[in-house]
Amino acid sequence: MSVTDASPTAPAGTPSGAAPGRGDRLLGRVLAGAEADIGDPLCPLRHSVRLDERHGRPVAWPSWVPPEIVAALQARGVAQPWSHQVDGAELAHAGRDVVVATGTASGKSLVYQLPVLTRFATDRRATALYLSPTKALAADQLRALDALAIPDVRATCVDGDTPAEERDWARRNARWIHSNPDMLHRSILPRHASWATFLRRLSYVVVDECHTYRGVFGSHVALLLRRLLRVAARYGSRPTIVLASATVADPGPFATVLTGRDVTAITDDGSPRSARTVALWEPPLLPELTGENLAPVRRPAGAEASRMLADLVVEGARTLAFVRSRRGAELTAIGARRLLADAAPDLCSRVESYRGGYLPEERRELESALARGQLLGVASTNALELGMDIAGLDAVVVAGFPGTRASFWQQAGRAGRAAEESLVVLVARDDPMDTYLVHHPDALLGAPVERCVLDPTNPYVLGPHLACAAAELPLTSADLEADGAFAGTPAAGVLDELVDDGVLRKRPTGWFWPSTQDMPAGSVDIRGSGLGQIALVESGTGRMLGTVDAGSAPATAHPGAVYLHRGESYVVESLDLDAGLALVHAETPDWRTDARSTADVEIVGELCRSEHGPVTVSFGETCVTTQVVGYQRRAPDGRILETVPLDMPEQTLETRAVWYTIDDAALADAGITPARIPGALHAAEHAAIGLLPLFAICDRWDIGGMSTALHPQTGLPTVFVHDGHPGGAGLAERGHGVLAEWLGATRAAIAGCGCPTGCPSCVQSPKCGNGNNPLDKAGAIVVLDLVTAALRTN
Repeated sequence: MSVTDASPTAPAGTPSGAAPGRGDRLLGRVLAGAEADIGDPLCPLRHSVRLDERHGRPVAWPSWVPPEIVAALQARGVAQPWSHQVDGAELAHAGRDVVVATGTASGKSLVYQLPVLTRFATDRRATALYLSPTKALAADQLRALDALAIPDVRATCVDGDTPAEERDWARRNARWIHSNPDMLHRSILPRHASWATFLRRLSYVVVDECHTYRGVFGSHVALLLRRLLRVAARYGSRPTIVLASATVADPGPFATVLTGRDVTAITDDGSPRSARTVALWEPPLLPELTGENLAPVRRPAGAEASRMLADLVVEGARTLAFVRSRRGAELTAIGARRLLADAAPDLCSRVESYRGGYLPEERRELESALARGQLLGVASTNALELGMDIAGLDAVVVAGFPGTRASFWQQAGRAGRAAEESLVVLVARDDPMDTYLVHHPDALLGAPVERCVLDPTNPYVLGPHLACAAAELPLTSADLEADGAFAGTPAAGVLDELVDDGVLRKRPTGWFWPSTQDMPAGSVDIRGSGLGQIALVESGTGRMLGTVDAGSAPATAHPGAVYLHRGESYVVESLDLDAGLALVHAETPDWRTDARSTADVEIVGELCRSEHGPVTVSFGETCVTTQVVGYQRRAPDGRILETVPLDMPEQTLETRAVWYTIDDAALADAGITPARIPGALHAAEHAAIGLLPLFAICDRWDIGGMSTALHPQTGLPTVFVHDGHPGGAGLAERGHGVLAEWLGATRAAIAGCGCPTGCPSCVQSPKCGNGNNPLDKAGAIVVLDLVTAALRTN
């Protein structure tokens, strides 16, 4: 079988036709199911590469590990540790803070298990705290630990589902607590006096899957860890921190910012990996369908994933399909079973979906069935991405780029843990990022993973945590000094503002929380934007369906909006932003709704400015004002049925942005007439927002933008891209630092899309408040050529 040419920069890869293995044969089955031939220009396979097998590097057990612990691990199948496991464990045993950033299934857990269990064996009073981003992962790690059956470990989970009597037992008796940042923030630290014995003996803090702590959430967790270490010091302990992560760029500096300590990175992966074929797949355009503004649309990635899942199951390949949403996971599994009902009815029962929202016993049953081979195909959200011990899969289908290279390789790593070769297929969605990657495979297969971006100095995040810290223990000037918990942050100025606002009281000895009853932690949402939450309540029953962020509520939960919740359709009756309440009722109309809004960006202050001939680039503080002014009811085929005006309040967001201006004369010389400027800038802005996640780990919904042919402050055509969170999250700053590469990739994504005038794969945005109008695809390419040329020559 012949395939497309392999990327010359793909890691340890060879062209897929060089030595066909099982991965290539499975890819051939996928191609046959699509009735596609490699030579056909309409073939959806854009690229494939075979990644070679990697041999493991086993080493001897460290001499300091007690024999009974070695015996327990060997009984569970760990004959010898890999080199990176021992390198990291040695540092942690010596009291050095360490982050191990190696691939999926590389055995990162052993890096912290060895030093923690050894400490437990030599110090019967020592304790440890394990933190994970999800309850499921903490429970999974606890089960693995219990399976070792090592005496006197006394490990338990403490999370929001833990009954009160079990929490009481944990406070008095547990030595290894498995928890999450939310529980640490809302329960353990505010009530630290009742955890005094545990904290006094705290020897290790394990931060698992630390690459998930990025953006605003990561900034919250960074300050939460500083609060933990501050309280632990109050009880006389200085725990060693061990962090584990999927491969990320610069893990040492990232972990240092996250923890506030100097952290050593272990990145040389000594574990084995079987060979696998990685294929990049772009679904075909559907000429019989059109989307917004008559733009062409592609066959949905979920539909392609259903077909691939069915084909691979027929082939006998144990396959996991990653889908972006809960509803998408359900629909992908249903679609695969529908196809199997015709081709192989006996296999229908061997395909299931897996997502959040299932009962714990349902999840465990599915995990067990997949691990045993009882299930051949599973469509899942990213719930199976982090940490679940699912081994030996033959294929992984990723329906839509998951947002970061790190997540892609994490999901891809679920395939090929056995000796048999495997297949990984990335199916592109109608999205600029996906389009760029399938046409530029070196950007995925041959490029380093992204940097995690976070900013614990953001005053909008720092202020609430200073209030929480003062409520836990009064803050003193020592906390702000070079070796204090909040060193390197603008804590002094933020504390002055908190005192002026009456949140804290200033005394000669420090800053105090004024109440002995109410604690601030309950009102600080570490996973939110800081703008609060709106509760969605069913008007007829009073049942709370869920919440939406207050910042996005006017666009997603305005009166008349069609709102989807767990696959069910509701219509919003009313929205009260002050009360934090949206009333809805169940209804299934034959239309969808799209909000329409206006936006304005005011430049508050330039922090950086550089001139490049006709182009000027700036980064600084901005105030973004948005207002939802109406919504459109649209038929399933995209036709506008009605435009309904709304009178929603203006919303302001003080944040940070990167922006560039272009001289009118330069645009005219490049062939962009004044009438084309708005559409060209608008299209360039949309595509840039879609590509920024390639350079900073984030989602396109974490950032926003605005373009204008004449900005009142710059007096020129201007394009802004801003953080979507108060105070900024470091994303626009990262974009400013890699502007030339970012805009170059943006230009390539637009030019590489096969549509004639613009579509969701290049310049249309799913969150555009102007209905994706005007957009000038050709003009955007000219604008980006002009800007990138100016950046290169100056």
